[in-house]
Amino acid sequence: MTDRITELDATLDRVIIAAKAHLEAVKAADGAPNDDGVWRAYVALNNASREYDELLNDVYGEVTPWDLEEISRDDEENLTTLISASLERAVGADDPYPHVVSVRQRRDYRVPSVSALLRVAEEGRPVLPEGEEHEPITSVADAVLELLQSGDGSLAMLDLPELDPLDGVVLVAQVMQALNAEPVVDTAGSNGGATTVEADAPFRLGAQDQSLGRLDERALNDLEE
Repeated sequence: MTDRITELDATLDRVIIAAKAHLEAVKAADGAPNDDGVWRAYVALNNASREYDELLNDVYGEVTPWDLEEISRDDEENLTTLISASLERAVGADDPYPHVVSVRQRRDYRVPSVSALLRVAEEGRPVLPEGEEHEPITSVADAVLELLQSGDGSLAMLDLPELDPLDGVVLVAQVMQALNAEPVVDTAGSNGGATTVEADAPFRLGAQDQSLGRLDERALNDLEE
């Protein structure tokens, strides 16, 4: 009986070691799906736990809360193969380029009073340290950009009486390349060699980009008519 108890203690030690190894593998994977190291640590923890559960039952007639089935070598190899194949698909091994979904939104507004809009944009500015001053807001564009910036780009910041919402549209497209936030510079001869910034370039679809869907947004005043 003493030998069986010693064996039981050693089996529990293996469960603890396997659990720690599994945790370290999970930490190392840092949320990566289908990580091979996490899977192998899981198999070791599963089998050690099952062995302990069975031995505890044999020695003392007691069981653990674990309801486990042993993962055989064949099962492990088959699942490892599936994981490796899944990882290859995840990094796009069979794709010449990754697919990127682009969501583009347009919302139009009527400006009932330019002066009122400029005022509300000024009032919403954060307080600067002593000695620093904001650039003056002198146009509708300045006011709208200031309002958007104060709300991290959210259109909800434009839901105010100083702007009358009109219709809008949301376009979902598949694009060949993700957005490069740097401005596109045009030095074509059409401008006499002058350098200009194409402000609308991020909103144009390329020749190989594909529009997937469109959502039309109707203003509330349109729906009430």
